[in-house]
Amino acid sequence: MQYNLTHSRADAGRSFSNVEIDLRLLATSDLHANLLAWDYHSDKVAPQRGLARIATLIHTARFECPQNLLFDNGDFLHGTILGDYMAEITPTLRSGRPLHAHPMIAAMNLLRYDAVALGNHEFGHGLGFLRRSLAASRFPIVCSNLYFKPTRGAPLAAPSLLLHRHLRDRNGRSHQLKIGVLGFIPPQTTIWEKRYLKSRVSVDDIVASARLLVPELRAQGADLIVALSHSGIDTAQIGSELDPGAENASSALAEVNGIDAIIAGHTHLTFPTESSRDLGGKPAVMPGFFGSHLGVIDLRLRQTNKGWQVAQFSASLRAISRREPQSGQVMALVSDDPAIAEIARPAHQALMQRADAVIGESPVPLHSHFALLTHSPALMLVAAAQADHLRKVLPANTFAPDTSPAPAESSAALTNLPLLSAVAPFKAGGRAGPENYTDIAAGPLRARHVSDLYIHPNSLACLRLSGQDIADWLERSVSLYRQIAPGAVDAALIDEDFPSFNFDIIHGLSYQIDLAAPPRFDSRGRVVDAAARRIRDLRYLGQPVLPAQHFALATNSYRVAGGTGFAGTGTEQFLYDGDESNREVLLHYLSRGAVPQAATPTWGFVAMPDTTVTLDLSPSAVHHLADVPHLRLEPLALQASGFRRFRLHL
Repeated sequence: MQYNLTHSRADAGRSFSNVEIDLRLLATSDLHANLLAWDYHSDKVAPQRGLARIATLIHTARFECPQNLLFDNGDFLHGTILGDYMAEITPTLRSGRPLHAHPMIAAMNLLRYDAVALGNHEFGHGLGFLRRSLAASRFPIVCSNLYFKPTRGAPLAAPSLLLHRHLRDRNGRSHQLKIGVLGFIPPQTTIWEKRYLKSRVSVDDIVASARLLVPELRAQGADLIVALSHSGIDTAQIGSELDPGAENASSALAEVNGIDAIIAGHTHLTFPTESSRDLGGKPAVMPGFFGSHLGVIDLRLRQTNKGWQVAQFSASLRAISRREPQSGQVMALVSDDPAIAEIARPAHQALMQRADAVIGESPVPLHSHFALLTHSPALMLVAAAQADHLRKVLPANTFAPDTSPAPAESSAALTNLPLLSAVAPFKAGGRAGPENYTDIAAGPLRARHVSDLYIHPNSLACLRLSGQDIADWLERSVSLYRQIAPGAVDAALIDEDFPSFNFDIIHGLSYQIDLAAPPRFDSRGRVVDAAARRIRDLRYLGQPVLPAQHFALATNSYRVAGGTGFAGTGTEQFLYDGDESNREVLLHYLSRGAVPQAATPTWGFVAMPDTTVTLDLSPSAVHHLADVPHLRLEPLALQASGFRRFRLHL
C-alpha cells in the first residue's frame, strides 16, 4: 500500500512574486546488498526486493520531475549472503574479471546518487573493507554523529554536506541553491559492531548532534536541509522528551528547527502510513527494506525575504511489487534495469556456486513456522552452538555441568554457573511477509542455510544474571502475545507491532505462559504494567528458579546493547563479550559434525479450556503440522496478505 500525501504551509516570510521551484527527493534505505530480485536463502526469485527493480522506478521518477536528488539512507553494503561474500572473496572473481568496485557501489555510481548515509551494518565486516569499498564511490558519504578518536584513523564520511545545485523556477529562471545534508546512525552501533569499532570511534546522540550541526549548515548558506536518519520512527515521541542515546529518533529529529525533510530507515518499516502522514508537519519517508519501495518527496520551494521556504510538499512510496489478494502471491510491478543486472551478474553467479556447498547434515527439518508457539529444532541448534562455544572459550570452572542444579543462594562467584542459551526467531513472518520463514528440508545443510538460520551479524555474548533477571527477560519476550480472555473465540494472539527478533526463548528452562494475564511490556520494551506476570512454573532441571539464584546466559551483542527492555544488560553483568559472530559460531559447530536434533517442548501456554486464538503463518506451515503434534492447530483460510490463518486451541 502506498500513500501520496500533500500539505501546504503558511509562509514564514514575505514571498517574492512567482518565484517557486519544484524539487523532488528520491530515497532508498536498508538495501542490505540486495542487488537482484533473488532470495539466496531459499534459492529462488524474490519479486519484492532488489536495487535493479528500484532502478526502474528511479528512472521513471526522474523523467517525471527532472529536478531531483537521489539519496540512500544506509545499510546498503551488508546484511545478505551477497554482502558477506563480497567481504570474503579475493579482488578477482572466478571469471577472471578484476573487481574494481563492490557491485553495490558500482550500481549506485551508475544511478548517480547525490549523497549516501552510513548505516550501522556498514561496519559489519570491518573498517578496512568499508574504506576499500567506499573508495570506489563517486558520491559523497555523510555521517554526522560518528567521530574517530584521535590517532585512530581518518574519517569515513563528512559530518555534513552542502550540495550546490542550479534549479529553475516555474518561470524558467535559474537559481543556485545550497542543499544541506546530514546523516545519522544509532548510537548503539559501537556496541553492535564492537569487534571493529571499540576504542576507535564514538557515536553521539542523534538529536543533540543535529542541534549542533543545523545552525552551522544554515550559517554556511544552506537553503534547505535534508536529514538522512538511519533511525526508526516513533510518532509517540513527538512533543515528548527523548531519552539520550535513543536508537529510534527520527520523530524527535523532525522537531529540530531548521531541518526541512526526513528520510528515515533502520526498522524496515514504511512511512507515510494511513494514520501518520508527516513528522511534526515536515515531509518524511521510510522506504521499506531490501529495495521494496522508493521514497518520493515532492517539494515546492518559495523564495521569501527569509530565504527559500517549503511552501508545499507531498510524500509517497512507490512499490516494486504487490500481492495478489486472491492467491497471496507476490507479483512484480517493474522489471530489472538491465545495466544494474549486468553489474550484479559476476558476483551473483559466483555466489550461487559457493552458497550451495554442503557443510553438514540434518536428520530433521529446520524451520521457524511454529517458533512463536513452541520449541523449534532450528532455534535449538543455534542455542546449542552458542553454549558449546562458550564452554570452549571460557575457563572450565565457569559453568556447572548440564546436570548440576543452580545454587539456591546468591553468590559473587563467577564459577559453577548453570549455562542457559537465549535465541530468537529472526524469520517468523511479520512485516517481511509470509515468505519470511526459515524452511530447510531434512538432508544436506548448505552454506546458505547458515545465514538463513542466523541472519544478523551479531557477535556472541554471555551475561551473569539472577533468577529474577531471567524471569524478567522472559516477561519481556512473552509480551509478544496479546492478553486473551478465558472463553474467547478466535482472538488474535500476536501483537503485530512486536518484532519476532525480540521474542527470546531461553533453552535450558521449562515454563508456562499465562495468556490471561496482561503483558508487562509494550512492543518497544517499555513497562506498561509493572505488576503483570505471565511466566508460570519457571524451572531449571525440574527445580523452581529462585530470584537469588545466578545463571550464565548466552546471548548476542544486539541484546546486551540495552535499550530494548531486557533485564541485566549492563556491562557489569558481562561474562563474555566476544568478537566472533553468532553465525561463525554456528558454522564452526556444524562443520565439526554437530547434528541438529528434534525439539522436546519445554515451554507452552497455560491451558484455557474452550478458548481459541488465531495467528497468521506461512501457507507452507500446513505441510509441517506433523512436526508439532502437541499443538492443536487448525488451518483456516488464506489471507489477502499472503499468510494463512491458523486456529490454536488453548
